[in-house]
Amino acid sequence: MALNNTYDARLVQQETAVGAGVQVLLLTFLGTAIGMGPAGWVTGLVFAVATWAVLSRALHRSQLRSFGPANRVTLGRATLVGGVTALVADSFVSAPPVSLLVGLTAVALILDGVDGKVARRTGTSTALGARFDMEVDAFLILVLSVYVSMELGPWVLLMGGMRYAFVAAARVAPWLNAPLPPSMARKTVAAMQGVCLLVGGADLLPYAANFGVALLALTLLVWSFGRDVLWLWRTSRVLPAATAEPRLELATR
Repeated sequence: MALNNTYDARLVQQETAVGAGVQVLLLTFLGTAIGMGPAGWVTGLVFAVATWAVLSRALHRSQLRSFGPANRVTLGRATLVGGVTALVADSFVSAPPVSLLVGLTAVALILDGVDGKVARRTGTSTALGARFDMEVDAFLILVLSVYVSMELGPWVLLMGGMRYAFVAAARVAPWLNAPLPPSMARKTVAAMQGVCLLVGGADLLPYAANFGVALLALTLLVWSFGRDVLWLWRTSRVLPAATAEPRLELATR
């Protein structure tokens, strides 16, 4: 049994290595096609290595016996996000084709709705897969906000940094780590962030329109996070009272 577990673990780890290899191939294509500079290359390679290392560690801890088709789709999205990250880093010193950046981003956003469906249809939904999907989404929003902020201003970075600020706050306030109830509004607002930033990055609309679209997306994001934080705070206040009531009743008997 131990040999089988080791063999399965190696197969799973091999898929993450293949993902890193594909990332390097994409960077090679981008470098050849547009003459990507050192900033793009270094950033893209760091992203590839970091993704491989973090995902490999998570897979080892979760002991998954199969990587799964849904995670393969998410890994493909992560590869595209790595390409977008490299292009955004390169944009600080040169001007990569906007059409290429928009194309990679658009495909990554479209595939965001695929991996979840694949997981449900194949019965391969896992906590690791959901977390992997969420982290890829969050990082794409962060990278896009950096790119759009160069045109609209640093306030756009709030869109990309809000989720990471929430995670940091949860280390100080553990009640923020409590699970949230499913919400279609939350999912819709999250999906809008990528679309709105893509519109702003494509630079197809006038400045005022791009500004308005980004501001609307940020407003909705603040509302969504605010609503969730308020729900978590109220729940954290109710639960201690609910657990204290039986103890009080027991003491009076």
